[in-house]
Amino acid sequence: MKHLLKGIALGAALLSAQPAFSADRELLNTSYDIARELFAAYNEEFKDHWLEKTGETVEIKQSHAGSSKQAQAIIQGLKADVATFNQVTDINILHERGNLIPENWADRLPNNSSPYYSTMAFLVREGNPKNIQNWDDLVREDVDLVMPNPKTSGNARYTYLAALGYAQETYGDDQEKIDQFMSELLGNVKVFDSGGRGATTTFVERGIGDVLLTFESEVLNIADRFENGEYVPVTPEVSFLAEFPVTWIDEYVEQNGTEALAKEYLKHLYSEDAQRLLAGFNYRVHNETVKQENADRFPELKLKSIDEIAGGWDNAMETHFTSGGKLDQLQRRR
Repeated sequence: MKHLLKGIALGAALLSAQPAFSADRELLNTSYDIARELFAAYNEEFKDHWLEKTGETVEIKQSHAGSSKQAQAIIQGLKADVATFNQVTDINILHERGNLIPENWADRLPNNSSPYYSTMAFLVREGNPKNIQNWDDLVREDVDLVMPNPKTSGNARYTYLAALGYAQETYGDDQEKIDQFMSELLGNVKVFDSGGRGATTTFVERGIGDVLLTFESEVLNIADRFENGEYVPVTPEVSFLAEFPVTWIDEYVEQNGTEALAKEYLKHLYSEDAQRLLAGFNYRVHNETVKQENADRFPELKLKSIDEIAGGWDNAMETHFTSGGKLDQLQRRR
């Protein structure tokens, strides 16, 4: 299934058109910046599901930006009913800084409240002229990279950690070689964009760089969109387990009177129909039936967890991404 073009058109229509009627219920979903087309399609499916289940119509509003920025907006008073993010830490702070959700939010839905997941991959130009096959090809002097900025983008932090996981697999305990690899990779980045969709625009529309580093889902979506082979996806065999956590915002669903609606909106993401739609947007899913249907699309990989690579998210943020941390140190080495 290739929902991207349909999703783009649907998303544009939803943004431009005003509803011709007043819906019975209303829901606000805050999400990450490359999920526009996905949720434009999912929202239409969920509206039908909710109508059949309750007899009520629902209007679903969307807000898209980098997930860290979205988390700050919620803490500052954006009364979102649900958050569908691409990094666990951005949901954690809704508890830590805003006390808007309980500490155990990840236990409330299956798979650590991650109904789908992805990994990091490469998009190269037609014919793969630089013969990019694996992470070690990205540190060659003749290769220019495009990716978001790890300071502002969860997408980019995943890429950084995936590269780090590869370096750890390759060089073992040799920290100097690991640091050299990471420094050379970061030094080859021609453009650091603020978010994932901005990086896609830089690579595809502005024609900058030899390789785009982003989610596998985004890479496959672009390859699907340009069916003439203008872009080629490359997924390395060792990469990072990128979970996409979701939660309802307890404080706000109580205020908005939307608790049952918000919970059903997220629980329905685990249904077979929704899992099939997610796979159609090139996300990896947990439903075994849908996984088997898409086995040729999503080969088995070694996906390393955040605990394996960096000892958990708290340690990763403090060690690598804080001001003056490892990321800053590696960039200064160049």
